[in-house]
Amino acid sequence: MGRKLAILFPILLLVVGLDQGTKVWVVQGMPLGGQIPIIPGIFNLVHVRNRGAAFGLLGSMSMDFTLIFFAVTTILVIALVAYLWWRTPPGHWRAATGYSLILAGAVGNLIDRLRLGEVIDFLDFHYGPYHWPAFNVADSMVCVGAAFLVWVIFQEEKNADVSRAA
Repeated sequence: MGRKLAILFPILLLVVGLDQGTKVWVVQGMPLGGQIPIIPGIFNLVHVRNRGAAFGLLGSMSMDFTLIFFAVTTILVIALVAYLWWRTPPGHWRAATGYSLILAGAVGNLIDRLRLGEVIDFLDFHYGPYHWPAFNVADSMVCVGAAFLVWVIFQEEKNADVSRAA
């Protein structure tokens, strides 16, 4: 448990701090709806708010509904991922890292939901007619953590196949 906590706490502090710090920077430095091209035609910093889920899903629902629904849903997801983190054997530091990244990202967005009733997004990638919805550091860490867990699973399967063949 000690090694897992040594993974969780720094990731949690770093990711939540970076997520909330970048959101404060965006709010203080750019009006809502503002846009700053960083790499023209590819990447902008923007200041948008998302009351819904990924890609604005359910964002048109009432503010009270979205706040309660997404706060409760996020808390349930945090509880589930925390349980999976807790159940991870001590020697599986890579899985603990993936779960820790997901937890930290979920906490970062939960803070926004509870504080503002919506999430601040500011990273905006696009190319020609293709446009990815804006996102933030917390969203990125959830995706990185999930991708890391997928990689861990494939590595474990590969190692299991090698040991079975031997």
